[in-house]
Amino acid sequence: MRRREFLTTAAAAVAGSMTAGAAAGRSRTDRAALAGVQTGDVDALFDRSIVVDTLSVDPEWTPEVWQAFARSGVTAIQTSLSNRDLAAALADLAKWQARFDAHPARLVKLLRAGDIAAAKREKKVAVMLGFQNATMIGSDVRHLDQLHALGTRCIQLTYNARNLLGDGCTERTNAGLSDFGVDVVRRMNELGIIVDLSHCGEQTTRDGIELSARPPAFTHTMCKAIYDHVRAKSDDLLKQLADKGGVVGIATLGYFSGPTPETDFDDYLNHVDHAVKVAGSDHVGLASDYSIRGIEATATRENWYVPRLTGFKPSYRVRWPPWIAELDPPERFRNIARGLAKRGYRTGEIEGILGGNWARYFGDVLAA
Repeated sequence: MRRREFLTTAAAAVAGSMTAGAAAGRSRTDRAALAGVQTGDVDALFDRSIVVDTLSVDPEWTPEVWQAFARSGVTAIQTSLSNRDLAAALADLAKWQARFDAHPARLVKLLRAGDIAAAKREKKVAVMLGFQNATMIGSDVRHLDQLHALGTRCIQLTYNARNLLGDGCTERTNAGLSDFGVDVVRRMNELGIIVDLSHCGEQTTRDGIELSARPPAFTHTMCKAIYDHVRAKSDDLLKQLADKGGVVGIATLGYFSGPTPETDFDDYLNHVDHAVKVAGSDHVGLASDYSIRGIEATATRENWYVPRLTGFKPSYRVRWPPWIAELDPPERFRNIARGLAKRGYRTGEIEGILGGNWARYFGDVLAA
């Protein structure tokens, strides 16, 4: 069932003015005729909003990373830890705990939805510890308890390839969840760990939505109807996720948004528009899938693009450069807010998409 009530702790920051049904029924053209947020007001709206990035990856938090977060306006992130095996996962969890301990005035360990409101109030960054694959649990579902106890709050069931739980999005076959995968989902639900289906194959995604007792999520994906990429989700899956109470994060990577180097900011906003039309404005959020500093500032063609030519199948359509100019720097989410305002989105919709929807969703899912 769809759950729409905001947590009391986040209500002041994320309260909306529209229902999802009304938002889902409006086209981009219709929006232009509405009295949306005025351009001059959007920066103030952004500054008071909770802003959530459901995939931000910086292995080392250098002074440049701290500075980028200060510029970004981001309240909370989900980050990606090593899933090579259980030992590597535990080592990364310990490394992050040391970082939390060393920077209590800057960081909040995101264990429950209320931590986001606290981070916004205290001008800190809340960090959710997550994994982009379930390989680190091996064949023992009991490892989930250990990972949860150390702060894990989000696990993607598969990456691109098949694992013991099910098929990823680039796997040749389209098998769904295995029996072990069903057991893992059940235990994740019991513990309060987000079931992330972003990289999962179509049938694994469908099974995950159907079989998860708590709302699952697409933390970082895009709309197949706008750009038919192997990582994108169909309208059918977007709607099923929303009907279950989940949220979809629209990733800002350029080669996820369109097929050519000319793919631009409007192409990205078309994904947001389409997700809102299909799923409803209270089931759409944002995600980067790269460093808060941006790819241009942190990578080169040789160390970013070339390894992906062998690490990913051709169906992934990786290209260089992979970014969109407005979406690469730390200010990318402010730029999105401005873009949504120009397209006629109203205050409550923008607040929800920036992060209010994730805050509400975390309240639904994280409590054990």
